[in-house]
Amino acid sequence: MISAGPIRMFFTAVLLALTALSVVPKATEAGEAPVQFMQRAANELMSASRTGTAYAFADVLNKYADQPTIGLYSLGSYANTLSSGDRTNYFSGMIGFLARYGASQAPKYPVRSVTMVSQTKETRSGVYVDSVVTLNDGTTYDVRWWLIRRGGSYKVGDVSVLGFWGREQLKRLFEGYISENGGNPKALIVALNR
Repeated sequence: MISAGPIRMFFTAVLLALTALSVVPKATEAGEAPVQFMQRAANELMSASRTGTAYAFADVLNKYADQPTIGLYSLGSYANTLSSGDRTNYFSGMIGFLARYGASQAPKYPVRSVTMVSQTKETRSGVYVDSVVTLNDGTTYDVRWWLIRRGGSYKVGDVSVLGFWGREQLKRLFEGYISENGGNPKALIVALNR
């Protein structure tokens, strides 16, 4: 199986960010603002955190994560060697991996408050939504969400906690695993789907 090793703390912080954004729910509307989208996604992530199951996390990740953007970037130099026929299994495994980790780690971090701070102007590459998460012990985390427009709404393309981007951490982990297993992305797909 894939070992989280030195990036365990980072993934824990990312999952903290994913589960911590408990804010007032907004109705789903066509053309909603990026902050409203993040509020809606955050509420569903909080619900998944309370449920505490990998299935609940996977449901939210499947709904809000831009799987091709996250998944293909995370393969790094191996992205071009992933066949189109293997993509569905790879994306499913990636979501399952993140969901299992989320379910195991998120309950360990009680959140006191979350403040949505700002959003940038939307460009062709997307829009950023900034937030601050405060734990019960007073620790705070700056969290930046990269949203990509997909149709009439958004998908989360990446998340940065304390300046460290999630896709970059997945890329290091996944490229390392593939490299250690003969340069074959199918080895990663098998590991992610266990």
